Amino acid sequence: MTIHILSADNDESPPRIFEGDEIVFATHNAGKVKEIRELLGMRVKFVTIAGDYGLDAPAETGTTFVENALIKARFVAEKTGKVALADDSGICMAAIDGQPGVYAADWAEKPDGTRDFGMAMQKAHDMAAEKHARWEAAPKEAYFVSCLALAWPDGHAEVVEGQSHGTLVWPPRGELGFGYDPMFVPKDDTRTYGEMPPEDKKKTSHRAEAFRLLFARCFR
Repeated sequence: MTIHILSADNDESPPRIFEGDEIVFATHNAGKVKEIRELLGMRVKFVTIAGDYGLDAPAETGTTFVENALIKARFVAEKTGKVALADDSGICMAAIDGQPGVYAADWAEKPDGTRDFGMAMQKAHDMAAEKHARWEAAPKEAYFVSCLALAWPDGHAEVVEGQSHGTLVWPPRGELGFGYDPMFVPKDDTRTYGEMPPEDKKKTSHRAEAFRLLFARCFR
């Protein structure tokens, strides 16, 4: 598992420590809300979400996970006047040149605005099969990325990134998790994330690793 710690301010100053009791989570993704509340545990008394403040999601115009995480976190921090947390995540597949990457959620978008990750996984499968003549011949290496940005109302932000490496399977397996979890098997396991209960998934997941880094960097 490769981990990168990043500074949003690109300087040598020490990380800023979170000292409040409420964080506003910049998401409307119910799966992420549930997982992040479990990961934060008792470190924060109140974990609210952007929807509680009637906020729409800002346009994610960045081309990297870091850029999009910062866009979301800083938007919510500015609008609420509170410390905000955003996650930008996705899966990068060797068989299709690292796609979908930051566009992982976009691949699941339907015309009515809802998301269908079964459709997104099928798209990834079909692209890999077409590129390599058949799915069986396609490289199966892939990795998930989770970039967390913790932003203060004054514009300061701390950013960490976690990755989870593994392989792809087809057909998808499991009804747990969310997103592309049912087609991803993490390294040193035989189950997909879609087959793992939360307590097992968080031992190796990209998001859990990012939170471990965030806790070490910004919490005491």
